[in-house]
Amino acid sequence: METIIAQITENEEQNQKIYEQASDILKRGGLVAFPTETVYGLGADALDEEASAKIYAAKGRPSDNPLIVHIADTKALEELSCDVTAQAKLLAEKFWPGPLTMILKKSDCVPKSITGGLGTVAIRMPSHPVAAQLIRTSGVYIAAPSANISGKPSPTRGEHVIHDMKGRIDMIIVDDTVDIGVESTIVDLSEDVPTILRPGYITKEMLSEVLGEVRIDPAIMGSVKPGVVPKAPGMKYKHYAPDADLAIVEGDIDKVVDKINALTKEKEALGYRVGIMATQETKDRYESGVIKVVGSRKDEATVAHNLYAALREFDKQQVAYIYSEGFSENQVGQAVMNRLIKAAGHTIINV
Repeated sequence: METIIAQITENEEQNQKIYEQASDILKRGGLVAFPTETVYGLGADALDEEASAKIYAAKGRPSDNPLIVHIADTKALEELSCDVTAQAKLLAEKFWPGPLTMILKKSDCVPKSITGGLGTVAIRMPSHPVAAQLIRTSGVYIAAPSANISGKPSPTRGEHVIHDMKGRIDMIIVDDTVDIGVESTIVDLSEDVPTILRPGYITKEMLSEVLGEVRIDPAIMGSVKPGVVPKAPGMKYKHYAPDADLAIVEGDIDKVVDKINALTKEKEALGYRVGIMATQETKDRYESGVIKVVGSRKDEATVAHNLYAALREFDKQQVAYIYSEGFSENQVGQAVMNRLIKAAGHTIINV
C-alpha cells in the first residue's frame, strides 16, 4: 500500500486540502494517522465495522483490546452512549477538550468490534487542533488507538508513525506538536464508583475534586487476569516495549544509581550495548552506557513528554538492555510508572 504523508504547515489553504483528503479516506473506510495532544492516533470511522477491523490488522492488535472514539463536540455523547451520567457531564465540562477518556454504556449504533465485545464505549474529545479539525471536517467519529505496531512504544513524532505505519495505512498527517507524550487518563463511569483504568495527565486528585470518590483499578500497576476482557486499552497486554530488555530499578536514588552502574558494567563486559534512562538530577552520575535524559524529577510531566521518544531512540542505537530509574506513583509520575511497568513486562529490581 502506498501511504500519503502530509505535513501541516502555516499555509491554511494547503492544510485544508490535507483535511479534505484525509476526510475522504476516512469516509471510504480507510486509515489515517494524525497527531493528538497525547500521542499520534491511528484513525478510522468508529461506526464502520470493516474500517475499525483494518486498525487491528494494521497494528497487529488483539481484537479484545478496545478502541477509543474521538469526538469534536459533547452532543456526540448522547449518540454514542445510552446512559450519559451526570458525572460524565461534569467531567466533560471540566476537562474536555483534553486528555481524558470516559467509559460509558454504549448505544446500539456503536459496533462491538471497537469495544472488545463489551457493552461499554470509551470516548474522548482531543484538544489538539489537527485532531479536532479532522473530526469536524470528516463528519465522522474517529476510533483511534496509538499509531504504532501493537506492543511497541507509542509515537510522539511523525517519524515514529512513518517508521511503523508506512505501507500499512492510507495517510499520515505530520504535525510534531504533540505535547503531553503519554495516552489519556481513562475513567470508567459505567459502574457505581468512578474507577481509573489508565493513569494519565488528568490525575486522581483532579478527578476527585469534581466527582468526590474515585477508585484506582489495581491492574494499573499490574495486568488483568488471563481470560478477562479488558475494559480499556493497555490493561491486559505488554505495551510500549522497546526491542531491548527493559528493567526498572527502584529504591533510594543513590542505591539506584549504583545498581544501574554495576548492571551496566556487567552487561558491557559481556559485549552488550546498554541504555540508561536518567534524569537531569542523575545524568552526571552514570559512568558508561548510552544515557538518555528523560526529564526532571522536579517536574515528572517532562518525563512523560520524553518517555516514548527515548525508548525509540534506544531502538535506533540498538541497545540490548535498558535500565530505567523508577519514578513516583503520584500525579503524572503514576502515568509514567504505568507505562514503564508495562514496557518492562513487570521486570522491577528493588534495591
